[in-house]
Amino acid sequence: MTILVTGATGNVGRHVVDQLVKRGANVRVLVRNPAKADFPAGVDVVQGDLLDVDALRGAFAGVSTLFLLNAVVPDEFTQALVALNVAREAGVDRVVYLSVIHSDLYVNVPHFAGKFGVERMIERMGFSATILRPAYFMDNDVTIKDVVLGYGTYPMPIGAKGLAMIAVRDIGEIAAIELIHRHNATRPLPTERINLVGPDTLTGADVAAIWSDVLQRPIAYGGDDTAGFEQNLRRFMPAWMAYDMRLMSERFLTDGMVPAAGDVARLTALLGRPLRSYRDFAAGIAAAA
Repeated sequence: MTILVTGATGNVGRHVVDQLVKRGANVRVLVRNPAKADFPAGVDVVQGDLLDVDALRGAFAGVSTLFLLNAVVPDEFTQALVALNVAREAGVDRVVYLSVIHSDLYVNVPHFAGKFGVERMIERMGFSATILRPAYFMDNDVTIKDVVLGYGTYPMPIGAKGLAMIAVRDIGEIAAIELIHRHNATRPLPTERINLVGPDTLTGADVAAIWSDVLQRPIAYGGDDTAGFEQNLRRFMPAWMAYDMRLMSERFLTDGMVPAAGDVARLTALLGRPLRSYRDFAAGIAAAA
């Protein structure tokens, strides 16, 4: 039987596919444009998207396990529910879903609330599922490296509560491990949720201090201006998405993204190695500059 990966051309999805292939799994991917897909040999590529019911039906043929990842888009919730219904129709009973940490807490943030709704539907529909709840992707900060390097400021308004930032490579590897675990189980396993966090919970000041250390010059934290953050984002994303990101950043300030007791130890044991740190991420950016 085959594992189907959605969102396979994105930052997380590519790592999931690579890790599954390394582990000898039969992998199929659903992509909008196969001409732009560059996957390891042996990966079966199906053209389509999560609203293309006919393509989904074809993609699910011979599949036992689904990795469900869909982008932050206005119809994200609908996409997920269509995919889940077609999966169940096809006899797929095992799912690994990429949600977000505190999806049940950040209830006013549209893409968090949507993902929490999907979590509930996965449970109500009777899937055997692992729900992965990642914290802030440290790799997102690639987008602001020029501000850090050129202006000496870390501009993300992440506040003083702390975010347990995680590397997308770690997310991809953990997802692959869980997919193989579900796929190989002789019977459906109970649904479980796993917080995906990094080894350190970092405030805005902490991140600025890390950049200062690796660059050997002062880097300032830009502060907690979420309104300014929204306006900056509107220069390169739709207004609704920039507002969604602002609402998320406001919850960073009030609640943070703090791991539960035992999260780091659980992930370290699952990977069999330490989690990648933000310091290593920043040092890699600095070395390449």
